Amino acid sequence: MKIAVAGATGYIGGRLVPRLVEEGHEVVCLARNTGKLDDRPWRDLVEVRYGDVGKPESLTSALAGCEVAYYLVHSMGGPANFAAADRDAARAFADAAAASGVQRIVYLGGLGSAEDDLSEHLSSRHETGAVLAAGSVPVTELRAAVIIGSGSVSFEMLRYLTEVLPMMVTPKWVSTRCQPIAIRDVLAYLVAVLADDPGNHVYEIGGPDVVEYRDMMQVYAKAAGLPKRVLVPVPVLTPRLSAHWIGLVTPLPTGVAKPLVDSLRNEVIVHDHTAEQKFDVRPIPLRRAVELALARSNAQEVETHWSDASTSPAQPFEGDPKWAGGTLFTDRQEARSQASAADLYWAFARIGGRVGYYSLDWAWQVRGLIDRLVGGVGLRRGRRHPEQVRLHDTIDFWRVAAIEPGSMLQLAAEMKVPGEAWLGWRIESIDGAQRIVQTAWFRPRGLFGRLYWYAMLPFHHFIFRGMLEAIVAAGESRGSNSTSPKDVKVTTS
Repeated sequence: MKIAVAGATGYIGGRLVPRLVEEGHEVVCLARNTGKLDDRPWRDLVEVRYGDVGKPESLTSALAGCEVAYYLVHSMGGPANFAAADRDAARAFADAAAASGVQRIVYLGGLGSAEDDLSEHLSSRHETGAVLAAGSVPVTELRAAVIIGSGSVSFEMLRYLTEVLPMMVTPKWVSTRCQPIAIRDVLAYLVAVLADDPGNHVYEIGGPDVVEYRDMMQVYAKAAGLPKRVLVPVPVLTPRLSAHWIGLVTPLPTGVAKPLVDSLRNEVIVHDHTAEQKFDVRPIPLRRAVELALARSNAQEVETHWSDASTSPAQPFEGDPKWAGGTLFTDRQEARSQASAADLYWAFARIGGRVGYYSLDWAWQVRGLIDRLVGGVGLRRGRRHPEQVRLHDTIDFWRVAAIEPGSMLQLAAEMKVPGEAWLGWRIESIDGAQRIVQTAWFRPRGLFGRLYWYAMLPFHHFIFRGMLEAIVAAGESRGSNSTSPKDVKVTTS
């Protein structure tokens, strides 16, 4: 079949696409930023089309010729009124699918009984399914609870809560029952429903274990070789307080943590077992799912990450950015080295994560902590891979905005700043040596943005100069171990 995947740049979609290709289907990936898929290993095996669910006029042509369309899009962590945004997007997608001749929509939603007082997030998931089904195109809706897989938002929250806090004061939601399912089984169900009979269907899917969240933490601790965690329940931690607490100790920003935590007050287990009887999928136990996710994470083989899909993606740029109007401050530094371009690129491409920032790393840690305290992403997102970088990867509180493997890398800041910030490196070959140019750009927003830049200026001299010198030293140490003197020039404007 010819199949469209809306949400191909996200966590689920990025893993579903290659599996559909393996099954022999012709896959069309819909993306609002098509460049985000350029360096995926399966890029040459699919067709990529521009399609933005927030711009209905783009969807009809994007879905043209497709028999089935997967809808794997949501706005959580984006606009404040994400439920309204999801409702509008689903309605536009259903209309476009009908106009394009799509014969079936497949949607992944969330478990939870409609009779319960569902959280805003789960209510929105159910409402999205209902809006899609209200159109003329039949909809197959799968409903899942906690998805366990390397890089998934649920797994990362579970992992950090368990590893960081051996003893934890816990809110009521740790006693709520849920039915987690491995990412591999979710994907198996998503593929299996293609053989289903036409019509509107809702299938509930889950793993074989029904557990409380506290049990999941103990399962993780055992799988990771950690001592049993001590959990002390208290009744006074509200979802808002819990979200801020999770925002401090896990990689999840508070804006993402809050709807997730709010949903944990709802029991999410499978009541209708039709999917188990109808499809040839045998979900693996929770313990095995955690072990596989850990093994993938530890081996740096994370196929997709929860942060891959960004509601405010960094815009790539080439060379020194030149915007029309406005003020652009820069901190530009240069160094010459006898190291190869490959070794120098390796040195700055591994920045962040466990490697850190080469110079005054404690200052970056403090900046990350401050960012978490004000609701930003902080440093805990880390890296998908310790050395490999692809376009739109997240690196701590940066996102890869542009990349030329072996010669250039530019990062766009996603921390809380009064303006827009970028950091980049470029390698140029001159007279048999390499010149590496490191530039920090900042476009301030209002008076406070300008005051912020000037207040940070004295620190930039030490942080950025030290960073460049350490990057050059790392590149030289990896390659020729050259001891040639470095000529470092600093200009600030």
